[in-house]
Amino acid sequence: MNENNYLVILAGGAGSRFWPISSEELPKQFLDILGCGRTLIQLTLERFNGLIPKENVWVVTAEKYREIVMEQLPEIPSSNILCEPCRRNTAPCICYVSWKIKKLNTKANIVVSPSDHLVVDIQAFQSAIDDSLSFAAETDAVVTLGLKPTRPETGYGYIKADLTYSSSRKHNIFRVDEFKEKPTLEIAKEYIQSPNYLWNSGIFIWNINTIINAFRVYEPEVSSIFEGLMPYYDTDEEQNKIDESYPQCKNISVDYAILEKAEEIFVFPASFSWSDLGTWNSLREQSDMDKYGNVCIGDNIKLYDTYNTIVHTCNKKEVIVEGLDGYVVAEKEGKLLVCRLSEEQRIKLFH
Repeated sequence: MNENNYLVILAGGAGSRFWPISSEELPKQFLDILGCGRTLIQLTLERFNGLIPKENVWVVTAEKYREIVMEQLPEIPSSNILCEPCRRNTAPCICYVSWKIKKLNTKANIVVSPSDHLVVDIQAFQSAIDDSLSFAAETDAVVTLGLKPTRPETGYGYIKADLTYSSSRKHNIFRVDEFKEKPTLEIAKEYIQSPNYLWNSGIFIWNINTIINAFRVYEPEVSSIFEGLMPYYDTDEEQNKIDESYPQCKNISVDYAILEKAEEIFVFPASFSWSDLGTWNSLREQSDMDKYGNVCIGDNIKLYDTYNTIVHTCNKKEVIVEGLDGYVVAEKEGKLLVCRLSEEQRIKLFH
């Protein structure tokens, strides 16, 4: 492990799309939603084993989740858990933790990762991260991890890469031409026909000076807030100052704030299995299915004449499902969801 390598885990999201399993009080990143005995944030930390020293792992979350993070990730220092007083998207929280890390190590190379994604091939993932960290350390580049699409997905943003020439330093890293918003199904079908279009994983790699300078140039107001708080970092006054200053930040993602403006943007095209687990159907597709396309997570579940359905139970109740095709059935603490997977985006309208 390189002592200059750092990991920042973003864990402040509400993650309520998996209702009734997840909630505002306990979002999906803190749940064993896969039924494997580990929560998503624990799996996120584990996939960096051997790459990042535990003392170099930072988590940005909300104050109400601080105790949960400490409980689920006891191996990282509690002082490395930063608490946002309010949600301001990814740019402000990344700027905040970047200034914190810069105060400790001006040679730091940082991976920023969401806390609620799924990666199956850990070896391939670590190889991609290792190459990207080396590249970022040697250049002024921002690197993002792109995944080769396996289907015309409308729920992901895309990266258009120039695959004509690779970087002279790393043959498997290429320049980004353009970032694309979540497309319509018709456009997504066009994207999947071209090798130049990749899913945007939301995983970013950069050197500390590269990202600090980018914030100074492209988001000077946000940068000045956290640079001005440098004297208070690691003091008893830090959280109060953050609580006062954070609401002044604009609500903006790092994609809009930095990536779409900076010039030296590169992508590592990866092909390992990945999902942001944003829907019940994505969880079904990433889980072990039976021969009928069904997934059962929980004990004492019986299916009859049922196809392409996911059943997720948290309590030890007997669950019998018959005659469904393309449904989600989820139960937790007296709340029961039965919904067509094709209509699951409407769930939030009903609770």
